[in-house]
Amino acid sequence: MEKMLIVSPSPHAKASHTTRSIMLDVIIALVPALIAGICFYGLRALWLTAVSVVCCVGFEWLWEKSFKRTITIGDLSAVVTGLLLAYNVPANAPCYVVVVGAFVAIILAKQIFGGIGQNFINPALAARAFLLAGYSTSMRSFMVPTPGHLLSGTDAITSATPLELMQNGLVDELPSLMDAFIGNIGGCLGEASALALLVGGLYLIVRRVITWHIPVCYIGTVFILTTLFNGFDIAQSFYSLFLGGLMLGAFFMATDYTTTPMTIKGQIIFAVGAGVITTLVRLFGGYPEGVSYSILIMNLCVPLIDKYVKVRRFGEGAKA
Repeated sequence: MEKMLIVSPSPHAKASHTTRSIMLDVIIALVPALIAGICFYGLRALWLTAVSVVCCVGFEWLWEKSFKRTITIGDLSAVVTGLLLAYNVPANAPCYVVVVGAFVAIILAKQIFGGIGQNFINPALAARAFLLAGYSTSMRSFMVPTPGHLLSGTDAITSATPLELMQNGLVDELPSLMDAFIGNIGGCLGEASALALLVGGLYLIVRRVITWHIPVCYIGTVFILTTLFNGFDIAQSFYSLFLGGLMLGAFFMATDYTTTPMTIKGQIIFAVGAGVITTLVRLFGGYPEGVSYSILIMNLCVPLIDKYVKVRRFGEGAKA
């Protein structure tokens, strides 16, 4: 008796990664930046991160429970959103700002569109953009790092970020290149230490959670354009790479599966476009940082990119 051939529906390709395993890798990759934030800004950084994560998970559970949907908090995506949201606010921001941001990220930017995989913009960046508009004072007041003083932050001194100093032409007041690289500067909780973010980003590449195309093309575009506009001042161009949210955005938010193009070519277009917008905002805009808005704008362009940059079907174009 001949055996029956059973054909299952597509897709037939299988991968070892699951949503939970991918999110767990991202959480691990974000730990170095959290450690750096605690070292430079004190335990206040840990407290805000915990509030952000708990609120994001709580809002997701509450929404799904209220509408009798499958509870998905076990996939850890809400935890990742909570971490990224916390990393995008100053360590001295009031807790209620983070709570509002968590609501915007989980409910307005994610769940209202159907949950994970259905959102068209990055939830954490959508929350950051909302907070910058609604709580600009809290979002633009940054702590002066106090390494070794874990309990600092109650009456912390605030100062302008290096990006603001550069935009205002106050080059003499800039911190050293090493301080900018390791994160000993004023900035948001998790984006200040380029070193910690690079370690986490390389971990994701080694684990094959992300590919190199978006981070390299994004950072490379910013470097090249900054060099051209600054009269080929290579030192200042390198300096600008370590400031603001460039590393955080390049490795952890511009690489979001849901809000980026499906093809490698499309991802390169996405990254270059984000790099161009970031540079133009930094050099000519009224706001010193352009990473958040550049990624959000390119998120909106993803359907158009995917429409014209498609995967070539097997056998397409072959001669009969």
